[in-house]
Amino acid sequence: MGFLFDSFEGWKKYSDTNKVSLVQAVIDYEIEQKGRTEERIWEGLGQAWEVMKDAVQTGLVEDMTSRSGMINNGAKKVYNHKVTVLSKEFQNLISRALAAKEVNSCMGRIVAAPTAGASGIMPGVLYTLQEIHDVPDKKILEAMLLAAGIVLIMEQKASIAGAVGGCQAETGTAAAMGSGAIVYCLDGDTTQVFNAVAITIQCMLGLVCDPVAGLVEIPCVVRNASAAAIANSSAQIALANVSSVIPVDEVVEAMGEIGSSMETRYKETALGGLAATKTGKAISKRVLIRDIEILPDES
Repeated sequence: MGFLFDSFEGWKKYSDTNKVSLVQAVIDYEIEQKGRTEERIWEGLGQAWEVMKDAVQTGLVEDMTSRSGMINNGAKKVYNHKVTVLSKEFQNLISRALAAKEVNSCMGRIVAAPTAGASGIMPGVLYTLQEIHDVPDKKILEAMLLAAGIVLIMEQKASIAGAVGGCQAETGTAAAMGSGAIVYCLDGDTTQVFNAVAITIQCMLGLVCDPVAGLVEIPCVVRNASAAAIANSSAQIALANVSSVIPVDEVVEAMGEIGSSMETRYKETALGGLAATKTGKAISKRVLIRDIEILPDES
């Protein structure tokens, strides 16, 4: 029987005992638990990767103005800006994460990785990683499988939903997926992969989910960009064999504990945080009135 992804320690033990890679353990799970053929698994991953890349390109080329007006082509502005804070590669990373998430906010086609609210992180991370390091598509798809294993465990031990665990559960999980994927693509070992995941989550513990007007736009889009940056910094740290100190399973458990104790107004209810500011409330009122005005007349 394949591994059921209930802990990172168990994942490593299963892989070591059965002499299979972390990625192969995920394939075994998909075949045994989901009834998919290996051919269908790779086909699906390939399709997802194409959608991710297309979302990045769409967000950087087409008009990305959301119905609320809160999203207004931010990704293109960042991508084309003449001043680079660190490097052009960093600028590209940030703008690509913004781009894919803006596509979501404008009702375009994305891959929920693991959720729509965090859909810009993996595309931004993987697209930029492939460009810089010339990572072959097959390795990218393997990294996506690895990321799937990461999210399976985090979903069981904590949550991946903002309504349950706050934004740490959505962008935090996606960043952890991205960080682990980076380390894998750069030939890091299991310990380094798990350290990257743990360090990433440590950096994002306690992040609340406070969408203005209840829309997955502000601050969600910019958090995708910052989470992509954290994924890369954590991967860099882990590749240098810096330990997370707290084991990854314990870090995820801490994330779950924080999420369960977080007040309701900070969990996707739009009742606290940025959503409850003076400007946030004004935007919410304006968006609500606009939605009422465009409802079809049924008389």
